[in-house]
Amino acid sequence: MDYGSGVAAEAFFVRLADRDATGERFRATEHTEGPWGAGLQHGGPPAALLGRAAEAASGNDSWITARVAVDILGPIPVGELTVRADVVRPGRSVELIQAELRAGERAVAAARAWRIRTAPDVVKPTAPTQVPPLPDTADQVTWPGGYVAAIEWRYAVGGFDVLGPATVWTRPRVDLVAGESMSPLQRVLLVADSGNGASSELPLSDFLFINPEVSVHLHRMPVGEWIGLQASTAISADGVGLAESRLFDRQGAIGRGAQPLLVGPREPGVG
Repeated sequence: MDYGSGVAAEAFFVRLADRDATGERFRATEHTEGPWGAGLQHGGPPAALLGRAAEAASGNDSWITARVAVDILGPIPVGELTVRADVVRPGRSVELIQAELRAGERAVAAARAWRIRTAPDVVKPTAPTQVPPLPDTADQVTWPGGYVAAIEWRYAVGGFDVLGPATVWTRPRVDLVAGESMSPLQRVLLVADSGNGASSELPLSDFLFINPEVSVHLHRMPVGEWIGLQASTAISADGVGLAESRLFDRQGAIGRGAQPLLVGPREPGVG
């Protein structure tokens, strides 16, 4: 994948071993690193890797993953990881898949994904919603971390250094797993965890915004390489917040994402 960005044409993860009884092993690259600390991943790439595992565990290729809830159980290192997924509730119309991401002996993230059977032309769909135009040029990356540089950001409203609600188009500059094309679900999960950062109400330089979870609900899979987020964040005086994102592609709405937040002053020397 080459968008003329100067970012190395590799991936967020490199597969180290095929799937066995314990799962699949991967090495996270520098492109997964987030803005909160050196050697720690942004939540987007692990969420997408868990989504990939959930898709692979399903025996129903044509079904849609209608909800994914990803719990971040602790800091996720930029290093070797093992991911495993299993169908825990099979069914003829819906199925529930559970996936886990481990760093050594420690579980660092887990996901539960509901998949729903699809059939063509069952009902008349709702009318497509209007979406903001795609800006002609990418925004200058000003946040730290390899993840931010590995995504192309085009803000229709707001910007990296602009506080408040934002609307941004996103496109990955590298693959999720080296040598693989990204699925529509993986594209969504890769950026759904960015609604908080895109719509920060307080400066990143002075405050931490930690989300222990991200939930994504989808009524259809995106079409094409661009995923848009219309994001806003609300923060209470006691340091708890909620970031919400309307998710869309160039054809209209696809779903919503939400992130509960722990908000607090950044300690000196952190990040």
